[in-house]
Amino acid sequence: MKLKTLPSERRDLLGLVAEAAFSCPFSPDRDRLDRQIAGVGDSFPDRQLLSRVTGRVRQQLDALGPRDRLRPTDFGAEDARLLRTALLFDLFHRAADDLDRHIRRQLDSGEEPIPVPFAADLLGTMRSWGCGGNESLRYLAFFYQLRRAFYFIAEGLVGCSPCMVELRRRLWHNVFTADITRFESFLWDRMEDFSTLLLGETGCGKGAAAAAIGRSGHIPFDERRGCFRESFTRTFLGINLSQYPSTLIESELFGHRRGAFTGAVDQYQGVFSRCSPHGAIFLDEIGDVEIPVQIKLLQVLQEREFCPVGSHQRQRFSGRVIAATNRSLEELRDSGAFRDDFYYRLCSDVIQVPSLRQRLSEDGRELQLLLGVVVKRSVGEDAPELVAWLGAELRRQLPGDYAWPGNVRELEQAVRRLLLNGSYAGEAVRPAAAEGFGRRVEQGRMAVAELLAGYCGLLYRRHGTYEEVARITGLDRRTVKKYVLADQDGQGSAGF
Repeated sequence: MKLKTLPSERRDLLGLVAEAAFSCPFSPDRDRLDRQIAGVGDSFPDRQLLSRVTGRVRQQLDALGPRDRLRPTDFGAEDARLLRTALLFDLFHRAADDLDRHIRRQLDSGEEPIPVPFAADLLGTMRSWGCGGNESLRYLAFFYQLRRAFYFIAEGLVGCSPCMVELRRRLWHNVFTADITRFESFLWDRMEDFSTLLLGETGCGKGAAAAAIGRSGHIPFDERRGCFRESFTRTFLGINLSQYPSTLIESELFGHRRGAFTGAVDQYQGVFSRCSPHGAIFLDEIGDVEIPVQIKLLQVLQEREFCPVGSHQRQRFSGRVIAATNRSLEELRDSGAFRDDFYYRLCSDVIQVPSLRQRLSEDGRELQLLLGVVVKRSVGEDAPELVAWLGAELRRQLPGDYAWPGNVRELEQAVRRLLLNGSYAGEAVRPAAAEGFGRRVEQGRMAVAELLAGYCGLLYRRHGTYEEVARITGLDRRTVKKYVLADQDGQGSAGF
C-alpha cells in the first residue's frame, strides 16, 4: 500500500505542534510556539491562548479525515511522527480536566490509589491509532505525570517575578530533563539516579519545590485494577534532619530491628524503607548532618542499598533523593563539616530557591499574588477584598524596603497577625552595624578595600549567602567571600 503524505501547510503547522508538545510549559519558547500555532501576536491574552492553540490543532486533524480512521502507520516515517504527536497532544489536552479532577480526588483520598474511570477511553483511542498495549499504557502514565508536574509546580510555586519563572522552568527540567524527547525515550524509568540539592534561605519555599518534584515521578497504570499503581500522596516522604539527635537520626533514616539499642522494643521502618520505588525522599537541613551519617547516606546513594540499625540484612532503595539546606555548603565543605564526595553524589542538579526579598524587588505584583494564595488557604475561598486590605496594610505598616527575613513563611504569619490584631510591625531591625558603616562612609576616610569589606560583610549578615551578596554587588562569588572574611577578621569592620 502506498504511504500517505501530509500536505505541506499541515506538515509545517504539525511540526510546530511537535516542538511545542515536548517543550517546557513554563518557558518563553513554549509561549512563542503557542502563539505561532494559534496565529496570534504578543498582545493576545495569555488566558485565551491555550484554547486557541488546541482549537487550531483539532481543526488541522479534522481536515485529515475522521479521527477514528487516522492511523499514523499509514504515513511515511516523518509524517507519521508528526501526526502521532499531534494526536497525542490533542488527546492530552482533551483529558486535562479529567486528569486534574483525578489529582484533586487522589489528594482527598490519601494513600490508596483510586479508580480512573476515563482511562479505558484514552487507552482505546490510542490503540485505535495503532499504538500497542504497552505503548498505550506508557503514554497514559506519561499524561498523568505531565499533568501532575504542571499541577504541583504551577499551584505550589506561584509568582510572576523572573526568578520564580526561572524556578518553575528548572523544576520542570528536574522532572523531565531539558530534552523531554530524550527523557521519554531513555530516562522515564531511570530518574532515581538524579539527586537534587535545593538551596535557599529559611522559609523561602524549598519544601514546596521538593514536593513538586517528589509528587511528579513516573507511576505506571495497572489496567487490570483500573488505577495507577500507587497514589502520588505516598510517593513523597520528607524528614527534617535537624530535629533528631545524632543517636536517633540513623534509625529515622534506615529503621532498626528490635533490640538494636536501649528502647528499641519493636522493629521500626525508616524513611528509606517506606519510600516507594516510584517515589522520592526529601532530606531537609542536610547541612546539619554529621560526618558519620553523611558516609552512610553516601553509601546508599552509591550502592542503592542500606541496612537497618542492628541488622545485616540489606534492603534495596529505588527512589530519588532530594536534599535542601539554608546553609552555605561551600563554607561547610571548606571547613570539613560536609564531605566533598557526599556533595558530588547529591548535586546532579542544584537549584536556588529565591528569597521573598528578591521576588518583590523583581516584580511588585508578587506580593498581591502571594497574598491571594495565603488568604485562600486561610479562609477557604478567593477573597479579593481581603487581599486588597492586607496589601494596603502591609504597605502602610512596613518600610518600603522591608527585607522579609522569614520569607514566605513570615508573610503567612504576617497575614494571620493582621487578621487577628490588625497590625504587623515586622521583625526587629538591628541597625547598629548599618548605622556605624554609614557614618564611616559619610566621614570619607575609608579605603576602597575597607569599604568593600564592610559593605559585603553588611550584606552577608543581612542575606546569609555569598551568592545573594554577589548578585546584589555584581562581584563574583570568590571576591565576595574574600571581602566577607576580611570583614569578619576585623580588617574592614572598624567603627561598626
